[in-house]
Amino acid sequence: MRYLQDIGTYFLMIKEIFRKPTKWSVMKGLILKDIDDLIIGSLGIVAFISFFVGGVVTIQTALNIDNPLIPDYLVGFATRQSVILEFAPTLISIIMAGKMGSFITSSIGTMRVTEQIDALEVMGINSLNYLVFPKFIALILYPFVISISMFLGILGGLAACAYGHYTSVEGYLQGLQEDFDPFHVTYAFIKTLLFAFILASVPSFHGYYMKGGALEVGKASTTAFVWTSVMIIIVNYILTQLLLSS
Repeated sequence: MRYLQDIGTYFLMIKEIFRKPTKWSVMKGLILKDIDDLIIGSLGIVAFISFFVGGVVTIQTALNIDNPLIPDYLVGFATRQSVILEFAPTLISIIMAGKMGSFITSSIGTMRVTEQIDALEVMGINSLNYLVFPKFIALILYPFVISISMFLGILGGLAACAYGHYTSVEGYLQGLQEDFDPFHVTYAFIKTLLFAFILASVPSFHGYYMKGGALEVGKASTTAFVWTSVMIIIVNYILTQLLLSS
């Protein structure tokens, strides 16, 4: 019963976000701040993880395919498919559930604890629009983060081939082009946009509706990370069935 109430409250929050918008002169600054905190602030960790995981995928694929009858280009093909279809959109989003999600929950939760949200309501400001809507707009740029992850993951695999000599660079590059389906990139960005919605809304929900003091802020951040990750995995499964199973 409690979970049904939370789901109902969640959808009411989504509806309330778009009611009584804050003045654009104020909202513009909030959006730019959230772009800096959520998007630009995430590029470093995304770039680091993507490059080295792309290299690891390439190395493991090459080491597990040692049959001389299997062509060299299969390493590049497997790396491309792994990075574009799952690693970049899904695993990076789960990592961002920890980074972005914890930041969103703790920042909003702290405002709840210190009664800043109550002060916004007293001043006649729609606090949900003021606090959450800029995060939705900022995360429209989230596909940009995932595109960088895709590029660096494949580049990391190329570096592993060039310096580790696990397979030829020519074979790797051929594998990147072999049987390429542009819809796979479209599929990845469709997932990314839905994951961005989850990353903005679920942590905001747990931060906005939390109760208690400073200790509960930490608990709310942990809970938000868990539920954001669960929703990303469920949505990933559903979208894979709908878009790739045909």
